[in-house]
Amino acid sequence: MRNPDYLANELLTEFEAGGDRTLVHLAQRIFDDREPDLRRLPMIRYHFGAFEPLDNALSILRAADLIRIRRQGVPGQVREHIYLLTAKGRAAMVSLAGAAPELAWYQARAAIVARIAGDQGGKALKDRQYLQQEYAGTELNHIIAPITDRVRGRLSAILGSLAE
Repeated sequence: MRNPDYLANELLTEFEAGGDRTLVHLAQRIFDDREPDLRRLPMIRYHFGAFEPLDNALSILRAADLIRIRRQGVPGQVREHIYLLTAKGRAAMVSLAGAAPELAWYQARAAIVARIAGDQGGKALKDRQYLQQEYAGTELNHIIAPITDRVRGRLSAILGSLAE
Protein backbone atom coordinates (compact mmCIF):
# COMPACT_ATOMS: atom_id res chain seq x y z
CA MET A 1 0.00 0.00 0.00
CA ARG A 2 2.88 2.38 0.69
CA ASN A 3 4.30 1.88 -2.81
CA PRO A 4 1.38 1.61 -5.24
CA ASP A 5 3.71 1.15 -8.21
CA TYR A 6 5.18 -1.99 -6.60
CA LEU A 7 1.64 -3.25 -5.94
CA ALA A 8 0.67 -2.62 -9.57
CA ASN A 9 3.78 -4.51 -10.65
CA GLU A 10 2.80 -7.50 -8.49
CA LEU A 11 -0.72 -7.41 -9.95
CA LEU A 12 0.75 -7.58 -13.46
CA THR A 13 3.01 -10.46 -12.45
CA GLU A 14 0.01 -12.34 -11.06
CA PHE A 15 -1.92 -11.62 -14.27
CA GLU A 16 0.91 -13.06 -16.36
CA ALA A 17 0.96 -16.18 -14.19
CA GLY A 18 -2.78 -16.79 -14.17
CA GLY A 19 -4.48 -14.68 -16.83
CA ASP A 20 -7.01 -12.97 -14.54
CA ARG A 21 -7.78 -9.72 -16.40
CA THR A 22 -9.27 -8.08 -13.32
CA LEU A 23 -5.70 -7.80 -12.03
CA VAL A 24 -4.74 -5.71 -15.07
CA HIS A 25 -7.74 -3.46 -14.47
CA LEU A 26 -6.73 -3.03 -10.82
CA ALA A 27 -3.21 -2.07 -11.90
CA GLN A 28 -4.62 0.38 -14.45
CA ARG A 29 -6.84 1.95 -11.80
CA ILE A 30 -3.81 2.49 -9.55
CA PHE A 31 -2.28 4.63 -12.30
CA ASP A 32 -5.55 6.27 -13.38
CA ASP A 33 -6.07 7.39 -9.77
CA ARG A 34 -2.46 8.67 -9.63
CA GLU A 35 -1.74 6.56 -6.56
CA PRO A 36 2.05 6.37 -7.16
CA ASP A 37 2.12 10.19 -7.00
CA LEU A 38 -0.49 10.82 -4.32
CA ARG A 39 -0.33 7.83 -1.98
CA ARG A 40 3.33 6.78 -2.00
CA LEU A 41 4.92 6.72 1.46
CA PRO A 42 8.64 6.14 0.97
CA MET A 43 10.53 3.63 3.08
CA ILE A 44 14.20 3.32 3.93
CA ARG A 45 16.20 0.23 2.99
CA TYR A 46 17.99 -1.34 5.92
CA HIS A 47 19.95 -4.59 6.14
CA PHE A 48 16.95 -6.85 5.56
CA GLY A 49 14.87 -4.67 3.26
CA ALA A 50 12.28 -1.96 3.84
CA PHE A 51 11.97 -1.12 7.48
CA GLU A 52 10.13 1.17 9.77
CA PRO A 53 9.78 0.66 13.51
CA LEU A 54 6.17 -0.19 14.28
CA ASP A 55 6.28 -0.03 18.06
CA ASN A 56 4.95 3.51 18.48
CA ALA A 57 2.03 3.15 16.07
CA LEU A 58 1.09 -0.32 17.25
CA SER A 59 1.38 0.57 20.95
CA ILE A 60 -1.61 2.90 20.59
CA LEU A 61 -3.69 0.13 19.01
CA ARG A 62 -2.52 -2.40 21.59
CA ALA A 63 -3.20 -0.10 24.55
CA ALA A 64 -6.79 0.29 23.35
CA ASP A 65 -7.04 -3.52 22.89
CA LEU A 66 -7.71 -3.10 19.17
CA ILE A 67 -4.92 -5.53 18.25
CA ARG A 68 -2.90 -8.30 19.84
CA ILE A 69 0.67 -9.11 18.91
CA ARG A 70 2.05 -12.64 19.00
CA ARG A 71 5.69 -13.42 18.49
CA GLN A 72 7.01 -16.74 17.29
CA GLY A 73 10.43 -17.76 18.50
CA VAL A 74 12.24 -17.09 21.73
CA PRO A 75 13.14 -13.73 23.28
CA GLY A 76 16.04 -12.23 21.36
CA GLN A 77 15.39 -14.53 18.40
CA VAL A 78 11.87 -13.67 17.27
CA ARG A 79 11.22 -15.28 13.89
CA GLU A 80 7.89 -13.68 13.14
CA HIS A 81 5.36 -11.20 14.50
CA ILE A 82 1.68 -12.01 14.08
CA TYR A 83 -0.76 -9.11 14.37
CA LEU A 84 -4.32 -10.03 15.31
CA LEU A 85 -7.33 -7.75 15.11
CA THR A 86 -9.52 -8.13 18.20
CA ALA A 87 -13.33 -8.05 18.20
CA LYS A 88 -13.08 -4.53 19.64
CA GLY A 89 -10.68 -3.62 16.83
CA ARG A 90 -13.04 -4.99 14.18
CA ALA A 91 -15.92 -2.98 15.67
CA ALA A 92 -13.74 0.14 15.64
CA MET A 93 -12.87 -0.45 11.97
CA VAL A 94 -16.54 -0.81 11.04
CA SER A 95 -17.39 2.35 12.96
CA LEU A 96 -14.53 4.30 11.37
CA ALA A 97 -15.43 3.07 7.90
CA GLY A 98 -18.99 4.30 8.39
CA ALA A 99 -17.89 7.66 9.78
CA ALA A 100 -15.11 8.26 7.26
CA PRO A 101 -15.87 6.65 3.89
CA GLU A 102 -12.53 7.89 2.50
CA LEU A 103 -10.90 5.16 4.61
CA ALA A 104 -12.47 2.57 2.28
CA TRP A 105 -9.39 2.92 0.06
CA TYR A 106 -7.24 1.36 2.79
CA GLN A 107 -9.64 -1.52 3.24
CA ALA A 108 -9.76 -2.16 -0.51
CA ARG A 109 -5.97 -1.99 -0.87
CA ALA A 110 -5.44 -4.24 2.15
CA ALA A 111 -7.70 -6.84 0.51
CA ILE A 112 -5.67 -6.63 -2.72
CA VAL A 113 -2.38 -6.92 -0.84
CA ALA A 114 -3.73 -9.94 1.07
CA ARG A 115 -4.85 -11.51 -2.21
CA ILE A 116 -1.40 -11.06 -3.76
CA ALA A 117 0.41 -12.23 -0.62
CA GLY A 118 -1.73 -15.35 -0.24
CA ASP A 119 -0.26 -17.61 2.41
CA GLN A 120 3.33 -16.44 1.89
CA GLY A 121 5.25 -15.27 4.91
CA GLY A 122 7.20 -12.07 5.32
CA LYS A 123 10.49 -13.51 4.06
CA ALA A 124 8.95 -14.82 0.84
CA LEU A 125 7.28 -11.47 0.23
CA LYS A 126 10.52 -9.61 0.91
CA ASP A 127 12.30 -11.92 -1.52
CA ARG A 128 9.73 -10.95 -4.18
CA GLN A 129 10.58 -7.30 -3.65
CA TYR A 130 14.28 -8.03 -4.07
CA LEU A 131 13.51 -9.29 -7.60
CA GLN A 132 13.08 -5.60 -8.50
CA GLN A 133 16.46 -4.15 -9.44
CA GLU A 134 15.53 -0.73 -8.06
CA TYR A 135 14.72 -2.24 -4.68
CA ALA A 136 17.72 -4.54 -4.53
CA GLY A 137 20.06 -1.81 -5.75
CA THR A 138 19.02 0.77 -3.18
CA GLU A 139 21.92 1.61 -0.87
CA LEU A 140 21.48 0.99 2.84
CA ASN A 141 19.81 3.85 4.69
CA HIS A 142 18.46 5.36 1.45
CA ILE A 143 14.89 5.65 0.25
CA ILE A 144 13.76 2.72 -1.88
CA ALA A 145 13.38 3.95 -5.44
CA PRO A 146 9.99 4.00 -7.19
CA ILE A 147 9.36 1.83 -10.25
CA THR A 148 6.47 3.88 -11.58
CA ASP A 149 7.72 4.52 -15.14
CA ARG A 150 8.80 0.91 -15.70
CA VAL A 151 5.49 -0.49 -14.44
CA ARG A 152 3.49 2.04 -16.44
CA GLY A 153 5.34 0.84 -19.57
CA ARG A 154 4.71 -2.78 -18.65
CA LEU A 155 1.01 -2.04 -18.17
CA SER A 156 0.82 -0.30 -21.55
CA ALA A 157 2.43 -3.30 -23.25
CA ILE A 158 -0.02 -5.71 -21.58
CA LEU A 159 -3.02 -3.53 -22.44
CA GLY A 160 -1.77 -3.35 -26.04
CA SER A 161 -1.50 -7.13 -26.28
CA LEU A 162 -4.98 -7.57 -24.79
CA ALA A 163 -6.46 -5.15 -27.35
CA GLU A 164 -5.09 -7.16 -30.29
